[in-house]
Amino acid sequence: MTVGTTLVFVLIFVLSYLIGSIPWGFLIGMLHGKDIRLLGSGNIGATNVSRVIGGFSGKICFVLDAAKGFLPVFVVALLIKNHTIVDPLGLAQIIAALGAILGHMFTIFLRFKGGKGISTAAGALLAMTPFAFLIAGITWVVIFLISRYVSLASITAAAVLPISATLLGLTSNYPTPGYVLVFLYALSVLAIFRHSGNIKRLCQGTEDRFERK
Repeated sequence: MTVGTTLVFVLIFVLSYLIGSIPWGFLIGMLHGKDIRLLGSGNIGATNVSRVIGGFSGKICFVLDAAKGFLPVFVVALLIKNHTIVDPLGLAQIIAALGAILGHMFTIFLRFKGGKGISTAAGALLAMTPFAFLIAGITWVVIFLISRYVSLASITAAAVLPISATLLGLTSNYPTPGYVLVFLYALSVLAIFRHSGNIKRLCQGTEDRFERK
């Protein structure tokens, strides 16, 4: 890897991190005169925004947080396709995704305290592996509709994503590159780890649940 390529990768990571650091949940809360960090679960993600402010605001937050992951990965893919970025190892999209997700989880604008990164990761994965993401997304919807637990749906979808990418690679003419699979499995483990508190509450039966209307 040349010095020029390394500098490009560093620039991609920094820009993606800054985009991922935009705390949309916090900003939406401020627009409603509320500090989302002091209410509900204290998380700045879409789930807590839905609980504290309302479902519509939560949906807006989810889309904006997902866009933080989707845009850097999508733009990097376009630049690679147009040969603006030379990416011999195929790492640029992973670096963009990782930067955006870490930016959301450890936002520089809120003293490095952010959300769990699920929405932002979803956007990045939609741009990177759309078919595996679709399977994970369907899994999330099914588990949520059955259980009404957002956390359980997110944990299950995180576990399903790398497995579906692996199986799709084995059964299609376009196998998922090995470095992408490693990234997906690492991201899955990270997402589940970030939900360790939710897992404990699920086992204790004290996890917050969306009630049917």
